[in-house]
Amino acid sequence: MAKCKRNRNRTKRSFTVKEPKANRNYKDTVFRMLFSDRKNLLSLYNAVNQTDYRNPEELEIVTLENAIYMGMKNDLAFIMDTNLYLYEHQSTYNPNMSLRDLFYICSEYQKLVDKKSLFSSTLQKIPAPNFIEFYNGSMGIADCTELRLSSAFEHLSGEPKLELVVTVFNVNEGHNAELMQHCSMLKEYAQYVAKVRHYAAYMQLNQAVERAVNECIREGILTEFLIRNRSEVINMSIFEYDKELEEKKLRKAEFEAGREIGHEAGLAEGKNQAAFETAKRMLALKEFTSEKIAAISGLSLDEVKKLQE
Repeated sequence: MAKCKRNRNRTKRSFTVKEPKANRNYKDTVFRMLFSDRKNLLSLYNAVNQTDYRNPEELEIVTLENAIYMGMKNDLAFIMDTNLYLYEHQSTYNPNMSLRDLFYICSEYQKLVDKKSLFSSTLQKIPAPNFIEFYNGSMGIADCTELRLSSAFEHLSGEPKLELVVTVFNVNEGHNAELMQHCSMLKEYAQYVAKVRHYAAYMQLNQAVERAVNECIREGILTEFLIRNRSEVINMSIFEYDKELEEKKLRKAEFEAGREIGHEAGLAEGKNQAAFETAKRMLALKEFTSEKIAAISGLSLDEVKKLQE
């Protein structure tokens, strides 16, 4: 876990961003709904940063209401200890999260300095950003990895002039035991997701979600949350799992297309190599003109002349 205990005497800012309200124009997620609760979010923050804050009101929520990507809302943004944190949840592997977070943090900063002049002689202070992704997809990854914006730069020479690093925590059941130990809500969320996936493997999705919800309530896993938000959680879980399956199909299609292209390229390369070998043998016999070799091997006249040299 990240070790970053900070000064607890925060400086209050003059800007005010309202706490997120329910908006069903986009598809919410169970993760965002669970950790939109300040108490749960503070517990998650403490677990990630190895801190022990007790007052949820110290979290200054700054999640942008209009930051929606592909029908899914950006999850959680808040200020704590004069730092800005962007928390994102992903149920499928997404190597582009650093680029998405770049767009999001630009929107955040634009909002925070909206009424301040950037042409003044005074340096405008902004909260330092921190980017965290909580991943619980079915593709196996390490407990903690990083995604870097510079990985997307073409023909990068030297050190990148712009960088953004997203720390990715694998929050599937059985991973990041210490993190789970310090945030019971995250652990129970992982258990719930594991149950949905387990039952969805051999029964209809709606039945699998219903069974997972009922079982969790009986076993004391997210009990209050599931009882209070039962129907909404079921609908969101079905949407999330369907979305995950669709993205898996897309990845498979991309892989198959890439493999086919690679196969065709391999065949072309093999044929080209065979043509060069044929030309070499004909040159070694010293009985054929360059034009004749080119016609028989399929190489261009220039390629044959290069072999002669």
